[in-house]
Amino acid sequence: MPLNWAKVGYPSLKPLSSWYKDFLVRVAFFAKWLTDGNPASYWLPGMFFPQGFMTGVLQTHARQYRIAIDRLAYSFEFLDAEGPEEIEEAPEDGVYIHGLFMDGARWDRENATIADQVPTVMFDTMPVVHFKPQEDFKPDAEDYLCPLYKTSLRAGVLSTTGLSTNFVLHVAAPSKETPAHWVSRAAAMLCMLND
Repeated sequence: MPLNWAKVGYPSLKPLSSWYKDFLVRVAFFAKWLTDGNPASYWLPGMFFPQGFMTGVLQTHARQYRIAIDRLAYSFEFLDAEGPEEIEEAPEDGVYIHGLFMDGARWDRENATIADQVPTVMFDTMPVVHFKPQEDFKPDAEDYLCPLYKTSLRAGVLSTTGLSTNFVLHVAAPSKETPAHWVSRAAAMLCMLND
């Protein structure tokens, strides 16, 4: 991608031809959202600043239920649905998110937990995930707080929050292994792949 595009564009490690296809899909996603209204499931990877969207969902929930936003955190439910076409309507609270990938692990659909990668498969697609705001939510200590990044680079400029601009949030994922097991494997979720 030309450097002058990269300076004002969204973070991407894709070559130009793949970047252009991705760009067209993003435009189509937002055009459909604009003409048809809020989708039942949101394509978080298609957003320029997904952190802002996630904060906006918390703000909406805080206003609706008159809860201080700093008392809210996301809980997560991994659905059986593999994509937005399987979602008929939006959840009552929070949002459904699709289009994520797992790196360094995979989603075990039979046991609804993260598991070791299948040999020769570098990335696994994630099912639709329900991001649900909850008051005073604390994830289970046995869950893996899986970092979600915009790209596989997993690095970025430090923002005013002290976190990388490439980091979106932690997704609490159920696991049969200890969180340390997944930390040693550098397991993370990604919004986009490099190809």
